[in-house]
Formats: sequence, C-alpha cells, structure tokens
Amino acid sequence: MNWRDGCQTSGFTNLRSKDLHTGHEGVLWALISLLSAAASCVGFFMPFWLLGSQMGKPVSFGTFRRCSYPVQDEVHGGTVMVEQCGRYASFLSIPSVEWRICTVVTGTGCGLLLLVALTALMACCMSDIISRSVGRVAGGIQFVGGLLIGSGCALYPLGWNSEEVKQTCSNASDQFNLGSCELGWAFYCTCAGAGITVLLCTWMSCFAGKKQKYYPY
Repeated sequence: MNWRDGCQTSGFTNLRSKDLHTGHEGVLWALISLLSAAASCVGFFMPFWLLGSQMGKPVSFGTFRRCSYPVQDEVHGGTVMVEQCGRYASFLSIPSVEWRICTVVTGTGCGLLLLVALTALMACCMSDIISRSVGRVAGGIQFVGGLLIGSGCALYPLGWNSEEVKQTCSNASDQFNLGSCELGWAFYCTCAGAGITVLLCTWMSCFAGKKQKYYPY
C-alpha cells in the first residue's frame, strides 16, 4: 500500500468514526422522542386525568372519555352507575368548551410528536436522512407539539366547573379547584411527555444530524 492509499484509508476511517458518533446521537434522540411521544399519546387517550366518585362508584375523566356514568334505570326507576369506559357520543357532548379545545390542541400536539418520533426511527435505519437542517426543523416541530400539549394541560382545569365534574367532585369543584377530586396518572404522564420533548428532545435534535466533513485524502 503506497502513501496515497494509506492517507485515503486513514481519511475513510476518520469519516466512518464521525458517522458512528453522529449515529449514536441520532439514535438516542429518536428513542427519547419515541418515549416522550408515547407517554403523551397514552396519557391523552386514557380517561384518567381526573379522579372522583359518584353514587359510591369511582369515576374518572379524560379530555374526551370518561369511566362510569349515570343512566336512567327504566326497569326499577331512578339512576344507576354504569361502570364502563368510553368516549363521549359526539364532540359537542364533551362537558365544556375548554375540554373540547383541550382535546383538539392536545391531540394535534401528540400527532406532531408521534410523526417526528416515527420519522426519526426510520432515519436510524437509513443514512443521510437527518441532516443538521432537517434535525433543527424536526426539533422545531417537537417544540410546537410540546407547547400544544402543555397548553392543553393548562386549559384542562378551566373545565372543572362543568356540571358533570361537579357531580363527581361533591359539588365543590370549580375552575382550578378540584374539590374532592384529584388529578390522575394520565394527566401527569401527558404533561411529562410534553416537558421532556420541549426541554430535552428539542435540544438533542440540534445534534442529531450534523454536516459530514469529507477530506481529500
């Protein structure tokens, strides 16, 4: 092997070493992005944002779903609690305007986080997809998605004065006042996913894709 071949081999080795290091950063960003997106999406879908009780039965709410709801007993008369989970019959059936906005805003944010996370995972299997500029754009999308989810979480307490929530919280709840109710794990899970995305994933996206430096030898 002559001197030129040796320099070319050395340059190739240095380039591959840089690619490997950048790949590790990208994989870590993709994994954390997926975990944070999954946390937000699972928390958003599960109806355990607000926990209370009604007629001696545990009741829980999400933004567009609830568990345990009262129905009229046509056989024996009166009202009974059906201990099942389900979504509201229509968008307008959601108890308050604030919760409807929360559903749209949080759902949009979760969709953006999931889109970026899946794209980042696919990029781990294909080279030269995530460049520095693409990584920054992805980070910007994550930042917007995280802010949307955070805004949805901030809007959620504005709906605690609805009649359904008051019935569940001993008629003592109001905006930003839980009464006898408490926040559930799904609310914290959604907020945590948004926080990790805004504070960590957005920053990591700046290093996930880097410009490759090619050397003449």
